[in-house]
Amino acid sequence: MPVPGPGYSITVRVEAPPSASAAGDLTSAVGRVGGVITAFDVVESHSDRVVVDITCNAMSANHARDITDAIEALPGVAVRKVSDRTFLMHLGGKIEVTAKVALRNRDDLSRAYTPGVARICQAIAENPDDARRLTIKRNTVAVVTDGSAVLGLGNLGPAAALPVMEGKAALFKKFAGVDAWPVCLDTQDTEEIIRAVELIAPVYGGINLEDIAAPRCFEIEARLREKLDIPVFHDDQHGTAICVVAALRNALRVVGKDMADCKIVVCGVGAAGSAIIRLLLQRGPADVVAVDIDGIVNRDRRNMDANLAWVAQNTNRDNQTGRLHDALVGADVFIGVSAPNLFGAAQVATMAKGAVVFALANPDPEIDPVEAHQHAAVVATGRSDYPNQINNVLAFPGVFRGLLDAQAKTITDAMLLAAADAIADTVDGDRLNPSFIVPSVFDAAVAPAVADAVRKAAQA
Repeated sequence: MPVPGPGYSITVRVEAPPSASAAGDLTSAVGRVGGVITAFDVVESHSDRVVVDITCNAMSANHARDITDAIEALPGVAVRKVSDRTFLMHLGGKIEVTAKVALRNRDDLSRAYTPGVARICQAIAENPDDARRLTIKRNTVAVVTDGSAVLGLGNLGPAAALPVMEGKAALFKKFAGVDAWPVCLDTQDTEEIIRAVELIAPVYGGINLEDIAAPRCFEIEARLREKLDIPVFHDDQHGTAICVVAALRNALRVVGKDMADCKIVVCGVGAAGSAIIRLLLQRGPADVVAVDIDGIVNRDRRNMDANLAWVAQNTNRDNQTGRLHDALVGADVFIGVSAPNLFGAAQVATMAKGAVVFALANPDPEIDPVEAHQHAAVVATGRSDYPNQINNVLAFPGVFRGLLDAQAKTITDAMLLAAADAIADTVDGDRLNPSFIVPSVFDAAVAPAVADAVRKAAQA
């Protein structure tokens, strides 16, 4: 299933004999161990040797070492240095603060800072809403985490979560012009997190919660929404839900089915799965059946937390029991946000004709997409190396752009559904097909469309 990709890209600086076959020998060595060369550059040339940089994609850190070993095993070849291009990108961090105003002389300084700034402080003290107009609050979001659920890696803590939050901030700026800043809290106590966010909130126009483990994330989000006068958005929940609902709307158009006629199986009932279920229910499917590690969620299960109890009461119309394979029989749609390699082509064959499979576990999905395609009409994953990547980048930049532009104080299901429709509508009928149900994350039309839809829904 894994394939070489840019996440494990290396550049190997090699000293080799100046023979006519040197380049061929080097590229063949990389190819024999499964590396994919993306660049081959001669950096020095001498009568007795050449020095070249070989840049290639690998499948893992161990595979990168295999590539290096294969190169070094060639007669007369010496590896001078190996550079991991992902680590190089992160050196010193990925974001910075820059001034928006020039500070060229005393006059500029007097207006930007003392004494002129005192007038701005007094204006805000008299009218606190002016902070949205006269400070960075107008365009700034806090990306808040406790590091308890970092990507698919688990509880790594706040320092290890920082590279992800930096990346999130860079995406906010790139795709929607939103200034975002990482806030990695050195606590995993629910009360302390709520209080910490409450204390820093005056600086920000919105709060993006990120990589906080379930079920604590549900309480943290709910209580912060009650306490704060700015939108609080948990991207792992609602960003994922927006993108899934958008992709599903288009997938059902491809297979010619109506949501009201569909049985949908959602595998994984944590933060993402629960939010997907809640937003899907707003669209009126025939039935949603939730499955977790203990099997199908049903009303007779004991010892459920509040989230699972809500899911049990609002899904599984026939109170079905059993495991994932049982739930899939006759299902029109599978949506997975759980774990890798849970089922195969044989189980997809038991689904309804024209089945839709969204296997979104990352990096390895619930089913190999090649197997899923044997029987499913539409297949999507969370991976960038397969068609139909369902990626939260389609949602959160535009969502916050719209919220900030509307000076919204909260966020509602109507806004989430408006964002989903905007993403879906970006793929027009001429482009829609089984391999293209969602736009590229680099489609410049997406974020403005989402922002406009959210802004209108917020002002409605």
